[in-house]
Amino acid sequence: MFAFPEQFSTATKASLEAQFAIFSALTGKAFESVEKVVDLNMTAAKATLEESTATLRQLLAAKDPQEFFTLSAAQAQPASEKAIAYGRHLAAITSGTTAEFSKAAEGQIAENNRKVISLVEEVSKNAPAGSEKAVEMLKSAIGNANAGYEQFTKTSKQAVETIEANLAQAVSQFTQAAEKAGSRVKR
Repeated sequence: MFAFPEQFSTATKASLEAQFAIFSALTGKAFESVEKVVDLNMTAAKATLEESTATLRQLLAAKDPQEFFTLSAAQAQPASEKAIAYGRHLAAITSGTTAEFSKAAEGQIAENNRKVISLVEEVSKNAPAGSEKAVEMLKSAIGNANAGYEQFTKTSKQAVETIEANLAQAVSQFTQAAEKAGSRVKR
């Protein structure tokens, strides 16, 4: 008697456990990322409120319009530097989360693929005579799926790298614009 139903039941259970593990890992990483962004936003909001209050006090204490405009202009450079720092911090969180997602997903998928290949090898050993073609088709399908996954992974990594490069370029351009604006204000 063949143990196909038992083998497939075990494989299905292992597959579901692997899917649950990857879902749990990715959900955990997503919540960690959200916590970091919320912390960053709360810190930024608190600092902005405190700095705005202090700036408003300084502006209200100005004795003439010239002093008022000088104080206003002096705030442009620090504000742009803080915005740049915020953007960089947010980009670092995003980049780190993306890397952790990729790492977790790749590890879980590699383990799942290993289990599936092991099951196919076990089934092919116990397969009845005449089923060689079906086993070969199954192996071929798994090989094609793995090749497709590898291509998808490469494409995803390239897309993430492009997004990160574009984000870095945007921060760089914003930094340059802020520095130009700050130098104009100082004149």
